[in-house]
Amino acid sequence: MRQRLLAFVVAVGVVTGTGVAQVATAPVAAPATQNPVLIVAGTFSPEFALEPLAARLRHDGFTVYTMALPGLGTGDIAQSAQAVATEVDAIRTETGAAKVDLIGHSQGGLENRYYLKFLGGTSKVGAYVSLGTPQYGTYAANLGTFLGFGNCLTVVACVQMSTGSSFLAALNAGDDTPGSVRYYSIYTVFDELVQPWANAKLQDGAKNIKLQSYCPFRIVGHLGLILDGSVYGLVKTSLQGGTVRTNCFAL
Repeated sequence: MRQRLLAFVVAVGVVTGTGVAQVATAPVAAPATQNPVLIVAGTFSPEFALEPLAARLRHDGFTVYTMALPGLGTGDIAQSAQAVATEVDAIRTETGAAKVDLIGHSQGGLENRYYLKFLGGTSKVGAYVSLGTPQYGTYAANLGTFLGFGNCLTVVACVQMSTGSSFLAALNAGDDTPGSVRYYSIYTVFDELVQPWANAKLQDGAKNIKLQSYCPFRIVGHLGLILDGSVYGLVKTSLQGGTVRTNCFAL
């Protein structure tokens, strides 16, 4: 059974552009002061899709929680952010930790940002890491209109992620990086859903991390950001708070 599961993960990695298999290594303990980590999924993403990233973090000693967005991220992002706030409070109560580190894939990064900016999350979060989040919108969100099916196929969150939306205008007004939280945005030039890919960047002192600036020949798409070994290195070192680095030959 374990061998079949490994084969499935490898196959997914190849399809999404990682092109390599994960090789087990000895776990490296996280620092004793490391915050627990909450990974928030993106649009239409079930919680189990986050397990490859969560498993890597657990293997390296992190305490990890995952969550899918309410309604799989089809509703109002501001309302979904309330679920993030509830989950953070539950994790803090369970673990006794003062702060939680947040990772958001795709739309999940917007819920996390809304929580920090408008729901008082900055005092409860140590680090914010986004993976392929359309921080300043994406033209791909208007695909439904382009195909003649109506504006974003009536998916509220899709409308909100469209370039120039009123939601993003409010979210991006003022400081992109409120509080003492450490902000990191990780993205790939091969992202087929965040277009233009530079819209994944944050302003106001955030650390913007383009995968290809570290690994020029690494081909990773949108889904691959939660599967790829080199991206994982960037995520791990961002959470650790030191120099951001990775192994471009990571499996």
